[in-house]
Amino acid sequence: MIVVNKRKYKMAIDENAKEIQVQVHGLMREEDVEGYMIDLQETINKVSKPHYTFVVDATHQTPVPSKVVPQLEQTMQFYSSLGFKDILVVKPASKIAQVQIRNALQRINFSGTFVERVSHSF
Repeated sequence: MIVVNKRKYKMAIDENAKEIQVQVHGLMREEDVEGYMIDLQETINKVSKPHYTFVVDATHQTPVPSKVVPQLEQTMQFYSSLGFKDILVVKPASKIAQVQIRNALQRINFSGTFVERVSHSF
């Protein structure tokens, strides 16, 4: 069930699969981040995090400017700190964005999994 459907991102709760799914479209700008964080907090507060997997579908994410890479790392670190049973990050279609995310995940010693795709999506 989609709980947030905005221009830059979507969030859904799949109670059958026990997943919170987040999908980002394009590049998140600074003015988008505050609303995203509020929506994310409201969405994740609706489930028991230790029983759910957090899925970040980055398929449609575009490469970020080099000055934004530290925020990408902070975001992935934040996701890791939320207390979910597992975290899956779906690789972006863009090879450059894939490398950026992979490098960010390596730098923060990400404990989740970087996957090609998930069997279900929005």
